[in-house]
Amino acid sequence: MYIVTGGAGFIGSNLVRALIDRGHDDIVVVDDLEDGHKFSNISNLSITDYLDKEDFLERLSSDAAFAQGIKAIFHQGACSATTEWDGRYMMKNNYAYSQVLLHHCLENKTPYIYASSAAVYGGSSNFVEDPLFEGPLNVYGYSKLQFDRYVRHVAPHPESQVVGLRYFNVYGPREQHKGSMASVAFHLNNQILEDGEARLFTGTDGYADGEQLRDFVYVDDVCNVNLWFLDNPGVSGIYNCGSGNAQTFNDVANAVIKWHEKGKIRYIPFPDHLKGAYQSYTQADLSQLRKAGCDVEFRPVEEGVRDYLDQLCGPQQH
Repeated sequence: MYIVTGGAGFIGSNLVRALIDRGHDDIVVVDDLEDGHKFSNISNLSITDYLDKEDFLERLSSDAAFAQGIKAIFHQGACSATTEWDGRYMMKNNYAYSQVLLHHCLENKTPYIYASSAAVYGGSSNFVEDPLFEGPLNVYGYSKLQFDRYVRHVAPHPESQVVGLRYFNVYGPREQHKGSMASVAFHLNNQILEDGEARLFTGTDGYADGEQLRDFVYVDDVCNVNLWFLDNPGVSGIYNCGSGNAQTFNDVANAVIKWHEKGKIRYIPFPDHLKGAYQSYTQADLSQLRKAGCDVEFRPVEEGVRDYLDQLCGPQQH
């Protein structure tokens, strides 16, 4: 069986769908459905079983047959709110939990593919998988960085696969439950539907209005990277998972406007509380990913947003 933690979340549920599309019928979703709205992400997915995240750890330690039947663990579960400042909770939920799964996989020689984050780079202008460029701006980013460091220390040359994927700005279907943490494309689409205005921040850090740059990556492409590593169990390491091509927020807004064939951009003042804690530029360096042999192609914003809105809004709206 394949385990997908955070399987009712955004990337996790898309990964479950991708595994099912491949013909796998032995998928167990692990999550925390305290926010019951997430059920809609998996309600149309034929999974083998669902386990609460705490029950999963108990099952791993007490049921040998269950543990030995696991073919791979895709660890996507985490608190991903960059606005969460309860460090004790964040480290227990994101760091300590990941450690337990890592040691289980190392002991049982089970492939372990886990979600890291581009948040580990903070305000850096170089996005290379090297400690020299790592410096998170929030405790979420720190929880991800510290686990990457732990992996580097405990399993620098693992006998079984251990892969960390540093996700950049992922967008796509099944993210509606994320609220304020949903993607720019999601929010801009809602704004165009509501009042015909896509609202972007005015310029900051030397960038013109709406010209701040991010590495926006479509969720299907992220899933394809995960599946490539599943197909290549001899490859381990920590890798960037972005498109490798920074695009502007204006590009995203214009793609949404083009899809709807209506709307305009309005620039709003840059919030004071984000000054000094905002990434105005991110772009994944894919050198290590390509060197590892991963040949997944990443679609540009113009294609990704079109595909996303086709699913989110349906052809009847277009």
